[in-house]
Amino acid sequence: MGNESTARNIIGQGTTINGDVELNGDFRIDGKLIGSIVSLGRIVIGPSGVVEGNVTCQNADISGRLKGKLITQDLSSFKSTADFDGELNTARIAIEVGARFNGKCEMKEAVSKADERIK
Repeated sequence: MGNESTARNIIGQGTTINGDVELNGDFRIDGKLIGSIVSLGRIVIGPSGVVEGNVTCQNADISGRLKGKLITQDLSSFKSTADFDGELNTARIAIEVGARFNGKCEMKEAVSKADERIK
């Protein structure tokens, strides 16, 4: 069996899920999720993806729509097709030209996974 921390999960286009999701690996949303996400990995919201709820993860790549609070331990990346409405708490941020960012941003120091395990 593969390592759980490298597991990849997907919500496909045309799929809607209502509820909270907790996972150890990466997660890609091309459909719609209404609820919160907590992940130790990377969250990708594809161009057709919609998330209405709070997201907590290591890194986030947003190309679709996110309405809620985004907390990343490292990098939050907003692609040119991103549509963000909410609060952001991150160590690093990248916003491409064309992205829509409407909200509040708070910057913090990056915390590596190794540092978190030591605590």
